[in-house]
Amino acid sequence: MHPKQEHQFKAPSHVAGAAAAPPAVVSPAPLTGTWTNTNKATRDIVKIVIAASGGGISVEAFGACSPTPCDWGSVPGIVYAATVSASKATAFSAQYKFSFGQATIAGHLHEGHLLIQTFTQFTDGSGRSNLFTTDQLAK
Repeated sequence: MHPKQEHQFKAPSHVAGAAAAPPAVVSPAPLTGTWTNTNKATRDIVKIVIAASGGGISVEAFGACSPTPCDWGSVPGIVYAATVSASKATAFSAQYKFSFGQATIAGHLHEGHLLIQTFTQFTDGSGRSNLFTTDQLAK
């Protein structure tokens, strides 16, 4: 029998300062707004609308459907900062559940763009492979 191993984060960005402080509030402002895919021919997410909501965000994604984009609906999202003491959001995640599966969207800001990764797991027995996509969006 092996003793239970406890994992600890030791990266500098994970270590809090020596003085105790109240929990950080991450401002979603850098992420909020309407983001549109820079690839007009995408078959993935064409638009994301991020809005401040309570202490977090709401995320409304739109998929590439024809003749108009498919509204995935609005779901709560989580915002993340670059360090444990930073106050501005640099990334987010949101989860969607559909009748055919579930999708997790993770995005981060990079040089004025929102880079997103979408992880889709199909649970409908269709035989489709789980799907990973990346997209670049701009305001």
